[in-house]
Amino acid sequence: MTDNKEMLGTAPIGKLLFKLAVPTVAAQLINMLYNIVDRIYIGHIPETGDLALTGVGVCMPIIMIVSAFAALVASGGAPRASIFMGQKETDKAEKTLGGCFGLQIIISVVLTVILLIFNEKLLLAFGASENTIEYAVEYMNIYALGTLFVQLTLGMNSFVSAQGFTKISMISVAIGAVTNIILDPLFIYGLDMGVKGAALATILSQGMSCVWIVSFLCSKKPVLRLRAKNLIVSPKLILPCIALGLATFVMQASESVISVCFNSSLLGYGGDIAVGAMTILTSVMQFAMLPLQGIAQGAQPILSYNYGAKNADRVKKTFKLLLVSCLCYSVLLWSLVMLMPRSFAAVFTQDRALIDFASGVIRIYFGGMLLFGIQIACQMTFVSLGKALSSVTVAVVRKFVLLLPLIYIMPRIISDPTVGVYTAEPVADIIAVTFTALLFFFQFRRALHRIK
Repeated sequence: MTDNKEMLGTAPIGKLLFKLAVPTVAAQLINMLYNIVDRIYIGHIPETGDLALTGVGVCMPIIMIVSAFAALVASGGAPRASIFMGQKETDKAEKTLGGCFGLQIIISVVLTVILLIFNEKLLLAFGASENTIEYAVEYMNIYALGTLFVQLTLGMNSFVSAQGFTKISMISVAIGAVTNIILDPLFIYGLDMGVKGAALATILSQGMSCVWIVSFLCSKKPVLRLRAKNLIVSPKLILPCIALGLATFVMQASESVISVCFNSSLLGYGGDIAVGAMTILTSVMQFAMLPLQGIAQGAQPILSYNYGAKNADRVKKTFKLLLVSCLCYSVLLWSLVMLMPRSFAAVFTQDRALIDFASGVIRIYFGGMLLFGIQIACQMTFVSLGKALSSVTVAVVRKFVLLLPLIYIMPRIISDPTVGVYTAEPVADIIAVTFTALLFFFQFRRALHRIK
């Protein structure tokens, strides 16, 4: 356990980032399979696949909110625990872990009740039509029952990665993803459950991952252990975690709000086919976001530990390597989307009209993706260094100051209103990256000077 902790402050940064990031990226790629495999199987259901895919796509804003609440607690708690480890305050780090676990249980219960009571009204407000609401409700009624598993799996896995146990983190995700891949065709086609089968497969898979992670944290293997005495939610320890996690929460929860705005606008301008295309585009977007987040999460323990240990040189070198890695990936994925738009769309549906429509707008939607590695690298570094205000600021600017208004402005500027809605994304991305880079330049220099 001591060796695993000390390597964060002594091991060569390049090898260390590779060691931590590769399993984390692999875990994020595997994690994509949860929802993407569901959509692939659902989209290929005979006769009703296109409407079922659109209906499940409308559920995504709610799923994003559930994930965002896990991030609210864990994405702030895990870096705080790493900083405490760097300061040699293991007891505070363990209390942070326990308090976050307790808080996530409370949040899970509240969310489950809300989703079971109000899901149909929420889905109609989020862009479901009379043609797709049946599929959306069927999926969400079952998915809501697994909220506890989702919360604890996503939340506690962050604490596993923060201690340097990225292989364990990857295995926990792989267990759920492989189970999901096996159960999906069995439930959807074999038992003829349709979208209900996809939802049931997902929550059972998350449940298996949850058991694995909690068992590991309760064992003697990790540096920080989950102990019953630490499950009390102490405001003194938890409130700073929530403040720090607020940026990630805003970023993920705002994805839900933005998704609702996209869906409602597209439903008005282009109908169900435009909303269905948006489901495909957000699925492809996960190919960009989750691996980028995986790379950044691999760097987070190194940044947080060395910032806590006041080792400015290692913090600076880690950020430079993180930035180059994220930028290379975002440029690579952007290039693939620009070269093969139809191939990406065809993964999710057999409907020729939907493929034609989606492949026509995907290049527009992903126009600014080549620079997005800068946004992720800077924002995760803000979080890793405990800079809550800066991380919240860049998240709010991109989503609420830029993207949200542009969804309604661009259709009035561009002759084809439906295309205008999709154009809002690249315009917001380019402006947001510029703002984030400028803010980061000044804040990062100030942070390094402080610890020197």
